Amino acid sequence: MMKRSDKRVKEKRRLGRKQKWLIALAVVVVLGAGAYLFRKPLAVMAFDLFLSGQVEEKLERSYAPLEGETPKPVVKEQKMEPFSALLLGVDQRGNEPARSDTMIYAVVRPEESRVLLVSIPRDTYTEIVGRDKEDKINHAYAFGGAKMAKDTVEHFLGNPIDYYAAINFEGLRQVVDELGGVELPITKDIVNKQKDHEKFTIKANKPLYNGQEALNFVRYREDSDFNRTRRHQVFLNAIANRVMKLDQVSKVPDLLNLMGDNFKTDMMPSHIIDLSKKILLGDAPSIQGFTIMGEGFRKNGVYYDAVNEEDLEFAKEMIQNWNDPETAPEQLIMPDAREKAKDAAADSTKTSGGKNSESGNKKTNE
Repeated sequence: MMKRSDKRVKEKRRLGRKQKWLIALAVVVVLGAGAYLFRKPLAVMAFDLFLSGQVEEKLERSYAPLEGETPKPVVKEQKMEPFSALLLGVDQRGNEPARSDTMIYAVVRPEESRVLLVSIPRDTYTEIVGRDKEDKINHAYAFGGAKMAKDTVEHFLGNPIDYYAAINFEGLRQVVDELGGVELPITKDIVNKQKDHEKFTIKANKPLYNGQEALNFVRYREDSDFNRTRRHQVFLNAIANRVMKLDQVSKVPDLLNLMGDNFKTDMMPSHIIDLSKKILLGDAPSIQGFTIMGEGFRKNGVYYDAVNEEDLEFAKEMIQNWNDPETAPEQLIMPDAREKAKDAAADSTKTSGGKNSESGNKKTNE
């Protein structure tokens, strides 16, 4: 027969094991909740501990300051001010000369996780700085690389550019595949079928599109140059959304390795890392897009776009507004501001007209 003291010992052990399991369970719950609530800070900490060195080393391969320009210093502050960047999507196939099929003036406001993308259609007719001639704006890159492209866009928009980033579309194809695809709003099959164009079909309503399909999406041009420019904005937004997912953070070094020589920028690696962590800790970026429209014309048998001057002036005003660190978030000029102002004016006119009509009727009746 078991002694009373032995029973007490066994009961204590059983309670002890139960308490340990309860403590372990509590720890798991607390850690799990903490990981969820502080998942962004934890991701940044993990990035600093395990990935930061690899990323900076790989970014060194892409660091390419422009000739004659002094690299901008990295100022580590609590508050990061707005900055501008020229995004160049370069399409080079085989031994063909490189062309900047995408030219986007971007304004980034890191503190508010806001980005403004102003797209310039590649056939826009303007002065090419350094060539003393007018031509398609995308020819600036073919003539003088990123330096001439930057100078030309600065002159065209009347606003300075802090940095440039040139990305070869071939590199993006590999990145999309590494990310497992991207979401694209394709509601109708896209078919490239003209006899002098590369033949392809992109099926509609797929949950994810692979690298080749995404590349075809940005290359498709059988509707219009302006629609193609909008697709480039959509694609950049899709890439940003995919990369911003927390489970993609560990892939950053591999993604940069895939980009290799397909990515060049004059933004210092340490600045890119600081900016990336700032964005990761903030809200999901709010990306606003605007395209400077134009009207097609031919000169000596070559097709160009004559810029819409009203669009150009509005783009300049938006860029200045977004670049100004003193502009409060609620004072930012949005791309749809003109349409909203026109609608408000139309509503005001209708209301005013109705009142005048009533007033006139009263006078007539009297």
